Amino acid sequence: MTWQPHITVATIVEDRGRFLLVEELKAGRHVLNQPAGHLEANETLRQAAIRETLEETAWQVELTGVVGIYLYTAPSNGVTYQRVCFAARPLSHAPERALDDGIVQATWLTRDQLAAQPERWRSELVLRCIDDYLTGPLHPLSVVRD
Repeated sequence: MTWQPHITVATIVEDRGRFLLVEELKAGRHVLNQPAGHLEANETLRQAAIRETLEETAWQVELTGVVGIYLYTAPSNGVTYQRVCFAARPLSHAPERALDDGIVQATWLTRDQLAAQPERWRSELVLRCIDDYLTGPLHPLSVVRD
């Protein structure tokens, strides 16, 4: 069997009603996404979420729970992704830190500001994960076994 989903992580970081998002260049367009990326070899899902958030936003975060696990097939290329979405709180920012290639900037938006720009979402999971975070439940980190 050759089909394999891509395992990814994403992190919902909220601060006073605003959410940390990345503006990234994808297929010639600037799109919005949570800090997110692929699980790497010899890394736990939690480690991946913290690493990706730091690399894409220059924010160090502390994970606080699991929002959900999502299965998504991208209509653009037919690739299936399994996304484990974590919640986190911001700890510290290193604005001098270079961001990952393809990341234009990290930005903070309210849910309504994001909802008003559906043409800029990388996928429908961007708003869905925030809405799931807001409506709950937030699952304990212990639900993820390393």
